[in-house]
Amino acid sequence: MSNRVLLVDDDRAVRDALGQTLELADLHPTLAASFIEAKDHIARDFRGVIVTDLRMPGKDGFHLLDYVRQIDDGLPVILLTGEGDVPSAVRSMSAGAFDFLEKPCAPKDLIAVIRKALHTRGLVLENRALKTQIETGDAAARLLFGVSSLAEELRARVRSVAKLDAEIMICGPAGSGVPKVAEVIHMLSGPAARPFVKLPGAGANLASLEAAWLRASGGTLFIDEVAALSDAAQYSLLETLERPQNTVRLIAGTSLPQEEILARGKLNPDLFYKIDVMRVRIPALSERPEDIPVLFRRYVAQACEQAALAEPEITPEVISDLMTRDWPGNARALMSAAMRFALGFADPAQNINEGLGLAEQLAQVERALLIAALERQDGNASEAARELKLPRKTFYDKLARLDVRPGLYRK
Repeated sequence: MSNRVLLVDDDRAVRDALGQTLELADLHPTLAASFIEAKDHIARDFRGVIVTDLRMPGKDGFHLLDYVRQIDDGLPVILLTGEGDVPSAVRSMSAGAFDFLEKPCAPKDLIAVIRKALHTRGLVLENRALKTQIETGDAAARLLFGVSSLAEELRARVRSVAKLDAEIMICGPAGSGVPKVAEVIHMLSGPAARPFVKLPGAGANLASLEAAWLRASGGTLFIDEVAALSDAAQYSLLETLERPQNTVRLIAGTSLPQEEILARGKLNPDLFYKIDVMRVRIPALSERPEDIPVLFRRYVAQACEQAALAEPEITPEVISDLMTRDWPGNARALMSAAMRFALGFADPAQNINEGLGLAEQLAQVERALLIAALERQDGNASEAARELKLPRKTFYDKLARLDVRPGLYRK
């Protein structure tokens, strides 16, 4: 969060005293004595807030507020008022002022309002950046979110490997979004009309592998958890990759580290080195906690949009609590927490079974199993029902009874 404050007051003694108060609170004030002096610092990308005296010679605080609103109506302006100016300040709130304080004000009150305004400003700028990224960026920018250096490195790596005609190994801890990264690589590597086929390694046999390879002709085959392939399927895959007429690009995904794959004999060494030509590593959320607020807000917005719900307020306390957690389930666990939050649970990471009777707890467990299956199948209800070995009618009855909406889990 930025800590810049543009402080405008024509009284030098007051201006200097307030500036010192802000510095003691670890804020970075820029001091200005008038509207003319202040306006040169005001721009749409100003990463801070404005605190201004209401009554000043010439163009006063009202004029400054109007000017700011024309430049950027998302830039918070806090008014400092004298005793007789309170009615005017109250009216100015309807004109777009963020808040007002009556002089002399206690330093703690001033700092509290400024920090609240800075938090609001940070959200405005973050949302604008994400919107621009989504509207103007490529698939990596539009689908792989994060503001950390590790997130940017991931996007750069994805763009780099997408340009090369070689096999790719994507490594990432459970829930980190390996399938999404695979799809982004496919989207960046050529025309969108080419096929993109997903095949889970667990349960795949020679017939399903061959069928998936044929469907992916001219495009990309993504094998998730490639180390789970049977020995026979691994040998067949290796032979297929070595055919000179091969027209399929293989992307393999795994949540296991290289050492474990080889040491435990999870993957044929020849196949491993064949597909490990280009590697993409997805960092865990614990390595990039600064991405948690961005991802959480994004997931909450998506959940509310798909479920036609009003977005709840995400307070700094909620974000602070989320950032203190390890998130072993990574983005998928954070997405589930965001969905719970969107549905009204005050603490998105709380134990939602507390205080419930046996029947209610069993219903919660059943609901969690349905949601987990939908998440694994990207919201495809038919595939989720098949995975859980339930008749479709029974599955849909359970969805309705437990208020589970498959659309929320489509990626």
